[in-house]
Amino acid sequence: MQADNSTSPQTPALSSSLHHVLLDLYQNTYPHVPNPPQCKKRASVALVLRVRPTYKHRPDRSSIIANDTSAPVTEQLNNFFSQPWVQNGDPEVLFIKRASRVGDRWTGHVALPGGKRDPEDADDRAAAIREAWEEVGLDLTTDDCIYVGNLPERIVTSSWGSVPLMVLCPYIFLLTGCDSPILELQPDEVASTHWVSLNVLLSPSSRTVEHVDMTQRLASTGGLMARLASRAMMGYMQFSAISLTPTESLQCSVNLKRNLATAQTSTWLQKLKSTLCNSQHGPNQAPPLLLWGLTLGILADFLDMLPPHTAVQLWKYPNFTSPDLRLIVNILTYRLRKRNMHQVKFGARRRPSNTAIDGETAALPVVEVHENDDRNQVGIGGLGVGRYYGPSDKSPDGSAYAVGIMLRGYYQRIRLALYIFVAWRVAMGSAAAFYVWKYLRSRVTIGL
Repeated sequence: MQADNSTSPQTPALSSSLHHVLLDLYQNTYPHVPNPPQCKKRASVALVLRVRPTYKHRPDRSSIIANDTSAPVTEQLNNFFSQPWVQNGDPEVLFIKRASRVGDRWTGHVALPGGKRDPEDADDRAAAIREAWEEVGLDLTTDDCIYVGNLPERIVTSSWGSVPLMVLCPYIFLLTGCDSPILELQPDEVASTHWVSLNVLLSPSSRTVEHVDMTQRLASTGGLMARLASRAMMGYMQFSAISLTPTESLQCSVNLKRNLATAQTSTWLQKLKSTLCNSQHGPNQAPPLLLWGLTLGILADFLDMLPPHTAVQLWKYPNFTSPDLRLIVNILTYRLRKRNMHQVKFGARRRPSNTAIDGETAALPVVEVHENDDRNQVGIGGLGVGRYYGPSDKSPDGSAYAVGIMLRGYYQRIRLALYIFVAWRVAMGSAAAFYVWKYLRSRVTIGL
């Protein structure tokens, strides 16, 4: 599937802004984040950028400037963005849709190419390069690829607990060719790949929410009926998301065959259970391609560096679909949300732009942390709040600290809201049961 965005009025300005952002990221790298105690895992992802030529500005191949890897990175970026086809092109990001795998907390999610660091990897960037090659067959060490720099590293924690899962390290690469690279998808890891325009990621019309079933954890304890009862009471949880419209997609043929075979062999009971517990779309509708959670958190700072710099205003706090629970959450978090938004807007040190976050991770500006802040604060939905610590928690100048400003204290209020909500529903149910019992008793008395 391909589309041409040559009519977009934002394209030239966006290419110029991207040029300045990449120069800034190269010249101001984020520091290394060490592993916290009792956490040895590290993972890396590759944010791969390219510029797609538009129809009206297709390049003459004889005039394309070949990337000179011997030149400084600043010169390489300047040469690349000096070309007319690049200045008028459409910048894009490469995403993958993970293959469905049992036991994988990120199964089926939209993500960036990447994975866990192996002992054989020289460093975290080498892990990102290796994973990109293994997952999608993309070689990020060729002459037509520029390594730009990194985004804030963050610690990912588990949901409903304070156990750190890993340190996640995002790296940025820019492809300088005008042709689409040939990709080979690893069927056990990747279901599909998608090139998405930065204009789509920045557009307010692309903002939406992802509905997450928070009752899945009850399936192994309370069973299907407990899960359905909890779903009826709480509804879904909503997280901020971006609806993706790819310009080019590649499906893994092996996964397509597996999905067809699975659909044909599923029993009627399995289909009914899937419909009752998981489906939020029609039976013949494919789920939308949504960017949310961990990957949206990784892209937050990067997107906010680009015009129109409205990522914070477009972002929405996690909440529930149940009306009374939603109201309780809004009341309990009103002042907290205003205070945190004020701190994000006026508390950034490293860059003047605002910073966006999502319900699970945060890529935040550097601010000083207080001794009473809970650095193991966690989120809801399978992952915790991402934390960017800096090289040392004891940095004397106070510049190595950052916390989830927007979500600071928010999930504690969520838990309190859930307790109040359950008490409210129990009280309402008890009151209703009492009046029904009283009415039936009066009817029996009259009959006697």
